[in-house]
Amino acid sequence: MDYTIYIVLAALAIVFFMTQGMTRKKNKDRKSRKFMESYREENRNKSREEKEN
Repeated sequence: MDYTIYIVLAALAIVFFMTQGMTRKKNKDRKSRKFMESYREENRNKSREEKEN
């Protein structure tokens, strides 16, 4: 019996679950404060420089 279709479906399932795991991790990173910390620090530094000048 030819199992090609099952192999293809299994490979697609593995790729699907891997991409789901990666996107969930990225979403958690975006929601966390760590994602924006460097952005906020840069803005604070720029605003301080502008006030000084």
